Amino acid sequence: MSSKRVTCINNEGFPVSLMIGKTYDVLPDEKGTKHGLIRVIDGTGEDYLYPSSYFVAGEGLEAAVDRQSGVNVCY
Repeated sequence: MSSKRVTCINNEGFPVSLMIGKTYDVLPDEKGTKHGLIRVIDGTGEDYLYPSSYFVAGEGLEAAVDRQSGVNVCY
């Protein structure tokens, strides 16, 4: 089984649980996906649902992309 990882690009409302630029493991959640949510193991070590738009696929800071401009945030 392959593990999917995503990088946080927005932590609005969750500054303690999510860190911008940090990579998180994703757990499958079909119900959440249907509602635009993604289940990640966050900074507390627990898995929770967050808005999918708060993450981009991939690992590390190079995966963090500014969705408005399409420009890499980190080089």
